[in-house]
Amino acid sequence: MEMWNEVRRKVLVEGASKRSIRRDYRIGSATLAKILANPEPPGYRMKAARPRPKVGEFVGVIEEILISDRTAPSKQKHTSRKIFERLRDEYGYTGGITQVKEAVAAAKRRSREVFVPLSHPPGEAQFDFGEATVVIDGVECKAALAVMTLPYSDSFCVSAFPRECTETFQAGHVAAFKFFGGVPTRISYDNTTIAVRKVIGRERDLTREFLRLESHHLFTHHFCRVGRGNEKGVVENLVGYGRRNFLVPFNREFGSFADLNEHLTAACTADLHRRVRGKADNKVDRLETDRAAMLSLPVEEFEPRRVVAAGSNSLSLVRFDRNDYSVPTQWAFHDVTAVGGIDELTIAVGTEVVARHRRHWGKEHTVFDPRHYLALLERKPGAFDHARPLENWNLPACFGVLRRRLESDLGSPGMREFIKVLRLLEHATLAQLTAAVTQALAIGATGADAIGLILAHSKERPVGLFSLDGRPHLKAFQIPPPDLGAYGALTRTGT
Repeated sequence: MEMWNEVRRKVLVEGASKRSIRRDYRIGSATLAKILANPEPPGYRMKAARPRPKVGEFVGVIEEILISDRTAPSKQKHTSRKIFERLRDEYGYTGGITQVKEAVAAAKRRSREVFVPLSHPPGEAQFDFGEATVVIDGVECKAALAVMTLPYSDSFCVSAFPRECTETFQAGHVAAFKFFGGVPTRISYDNTTIAVRKVIGRERDLTREFLRLESHHLFTHHFCRVGRGNEKGVVENLVGYGRRNFLVPFNREFGSFADLNEHLTAACTADLHRRVRGKADNKVDRLETDRAAMLSLPVEEFEPRRVVAAGSNSLSLVRFDRNDYSVPTQWAFHDVTAVGGIDELTIAVGTEVVARHRRHWGKEHTVFDPRHYLALLERKPGAFDHARPLENWNLPACFGVLRRRLESDLGSPGMREFIKVLRLLEHATLAQLTAAVTQALAIGATGADAIGLILAHSKERPVGLFSLDGRPHLKAFQIPPPDLGAYGALTRTGT
């Protein structure tokens, strides 16, 4: 480049002759003409592509193989070496593998899709699920990451749940709406079966629970074309960004998913102060523009849940989401409705709620409530010590004392009497019954009826001023004041 610059200056500025330049620099006339015509060396340029006679006639075959690979499993597509071997063995190719590799690379470049950059108006959102490894209460497990972003401001909310399902899909929306302080006017999704029952061309047959979520918050939906995740590419990228920046190192321990979500919310809040490339202001400033275009949060809070019709079996168990939950034995062999939330499972028969359990997010587990089996055990007291629902029921020590005393005083009927005492838990808390049993042991009244009376007495409260608060049905009644005339006449007669 230094010689190039010197030659150009001597000829074009100082007026040196071309003959002297060719002689002094030992260059030919063609080279000198190129130097004077170009301010910098143009590099090597081929007038035409170098011919590849051996692979040229097989380019069509290569393209056909790559087209067929589009429908093949991702781990069973042709490599360049495999294409080379097929061309050699099946089509009589006699060239080398290098030409085949270059032809494959060129064909793949020609077939790659180019996308149009999309505009993102304020107030619109994208939603997707991702996955990450986390440690909850000392156990390493997979977490489903619900991510919603507002592409205009690039702000996003990440929530973690034990699994991707209908209720966590809904809970992810509720958490994001609360974080943003409003409801997006439109949300883009892929064609998840949680929201879409069937894809019919460009139309979607939506699930009832998705429509309930949409109706409650009044946003509109947009579903990407099948296999076109690029239509919501912003959230696709932010799933990975959140995983890399908020959950590394992966072995950081959290006490519960609630603790993990507090950490993620704090991380998303801190991320609002980051400036996005190509934007003059921070995310938090652009979020205000998003909020101005969004819908207001509904007054009534949405309940994330999934409703399933089920039945109770001969063991008085109801199956929901791959786990079994107990109901009182009187409801065995009944049709029930299981309502699964994030933390609690409610089981109802008709309109009556018959059981509540803490939601178990594993699989093939059985969740018992010992109280559900006491009525049956009262008829079969011999099964008490072998009943599986009672295996891990740790009662206070006073109950063991009560059982031994009843069996000593009554013999074999003492066990049935002890179960009657335990059945008082159907209408009292364990703390209340423990206090009643302790008092009964102190005074020597160990029967179920006596303990029931003690328990009832402990619940009694002094009668105070009667209030109509909470009794609107009584406010319509008008009670006339009493007539005290007769009493007045008696008092006058007496005087």
